[in-house]
Amino acid sequence: MEKRKHSRFNSSNLLSYTCVNAENTVVQQGMGKTLDVSEGGILLETHVPIDAQHTVHLDIGFKDDVAEIVGKVAYSRQGESGREESGIRFEEYGDESRQVLQRFIEEFKGI
Repeated sequence: MEKRKHSRFNSSNLLSYTCVNAENTVVQQGMGKTLDVSEGGILLETHVPIDAQHTVHLDIGFKDDVAEIVGKVAYSRQGESGREESGIRFEEYGDESRQVLQRFIEEFKGI
């Protein structure tokens, strides 16, 4: 039974991420790739695991626009490629980032 609130669309976009701990100290930074995206979250592929205790700050490039989004790790696993995959649930983003994300998803719905 599908528990997701939003439909997900396969997507391959590069992004940068920063992880902060409970004291808001940066503990990890890196680059990753989106494997799928929805209005509620993404599946993120990285070379190293992301600790579920950390808050994840994402800068996701969609064409010429960038969405700045804060999220939490919902789950992690090792993918078929051997790289780490983390389901990130979006928790905070501004109106501009929301609009960028919605435009990107609308384009996928039209395909």
